[in-house]
Amino acid sequence: MRLFVLCLLPWLPHVLDAGDQPQWGERFTRNMVAEARNLPSEVDPATGRNVRWIVDLGNETHGSPIVANGRVFIGTNNGRPRDRRHQGDRGVLMCFDEKDGAFLWQLIVPKLEDDVYLDWPSGGICSPPTVEGDRVYALSNRGEVLCLDLHGQANGNDGPYRDEGRHMALRGQPALEVTPIDADILWCFDLVSQGGIHPHDAAHSSVLIDGEFLYLNSGNGVDNTHRRIRKPDAPSLVVLEKSTGRLVAKDDERIGPHIFHCTWSSPALGEANGRKLIVFGGGDGIVYAFEALTEMPPEGEVRTLKKVWQFDTDPAGRVPDCHPYKGNRKEGPSNIKGMPVFLDGRVYVASGGDIWWGKREARMTCIRADGQGDVTRTAEVWKTPLREHCCQTPSIANGLLFVCDLGRTLHCLDAATGAPQWTHETRGSFWGSTLVADGKVYASSRMGELVILEAAREKRLLQTVVLDSAISSTPTAANGVLYIATQNKLYAFQNGATR
Repeated sequence: MRLFVLCLLPWLPHVLDAGDQPQWGERFTRNMVAEARNLPSEVDPATGRNVRWIVDLGNETHGSPIVANGRVFIGTNNGRPRDRRHQGDRGVLMCFDEKDGAFLWQLIVPKLEDDVYLDWPSGGICSPPTVEGDRVYALSNRGEVLCLDLHGQANGNDGPYRDEGRHMALRGQPALEVTPIDADILWCFDLVSQGGIHPHDAAHSSVLIDGEFLYLNSGNGVDNTHRRIRKPDAPSLVVLEKSTGRLVAKDDERIGPHIFHCTWSSPALGEANGRKLIVFGGGDGIVYAFEALTEMPPEGEVRTLKKVWQFDTDPAGRVPDCHPYKGNRKEGPSNIKGMPVFLDGRVYVASGGDIWWGKREARMTCIRADGQGDVTRTAEVWKTPLREHCCQTPSIANGLLFVCDLGRTLHCLDAATGAPQWTHETRGSFWGSTLVADGKVYASSRMGELVILEAAREKRLLQTVVLDSAISSTPTAANGVLYIATQNKLYAFQNGATR
């Protein structure tokens, strides 16, 4: 299967429950840590030990769960239709009740047609949504940025968008009746038709909210030949107005021609030298820092994001034309798929060769965030090699950094120096990222393994348990519950629960 899922502060304008996980990774640093406490060190789905509930998903799930305001959201496919009107391949975003896993509503999105590389078969909706108040900001499998009502259609069709029936119908088919279990779309921005991008394999982004602005990577990528960028002038980072979905800003760095595969890394937010920065990992292997917007542009104006600095994670691999290196497993350029973590004036990012195309090489890099211009030679704090391809976002806690890779290895590094502390090998490779919460590090593999270790400088394995199917997603912890999504099911684990 060619689909790849990337496998993240004080400016938040609304108060959320302290234990919720409304965005992929810590807000807004993207650090893969959670505040949840009293999480299980062992689980056993076979006996029901520490199992609060289990629900069925589709038959291929690459989205990571998001928990906010009593709801659990997860992207999947339509392999097990919950609405008999929708048969066949679709992207699906499901919404469940947090307390018991009861199904509440779903967003159904037909596939992009004509070219499988635009929307890979059975991939479903891969992007984890971001929740703020009663609004859910999601990216569909068709590359549409959607603002959804947290309550779905249960409280009526709120608008201004009211064409949900046509949105979920197949091309050329009449609009479907909108029911109480359907999503309520409030506005829609199409990155393909309105943003000018060419998607590849799977749309993936986790929307970052800063005040009235939504920041996200565009998903621009190669075409089905893997040797051509159809939209070389398309932006890699875009900014939308939160209330309306209109495009208000974008980058103008001409990243397009140098994208090795696609633009899958979502942006992070932090501060350096008293200036708020948006940090973004380009599909060209370069980390970019832009000034965060401070005022809303007038209606009809699209501003250019102002670049503050850039850092090349692999200058030795830089080549004028990257695409002839697609089949070269020993040398060539790098790209960035996981999110950068912006923490205490430093940026931590994983980069390296692509999973299917390019060299089998990866590294973690720590960068000072207070520079200006091209800081490749001046801002590196440390760089540590990993075993193989790495598409993850790290977890940083108590002076330690945890990250896993496609070499079936979970790494523990010293966050200040990058010095290796220990490694843990599994039978399966990792697509999702680690999660640190409650003094434990959780990771799950493509062999269906859930691995639980102490988040400490000395290695201590607490449990390895094999679940029902492969795992592509990242664990989530919220309000004392650990959520794990396999290809087929969503598990809610809680200490003392018995199913």
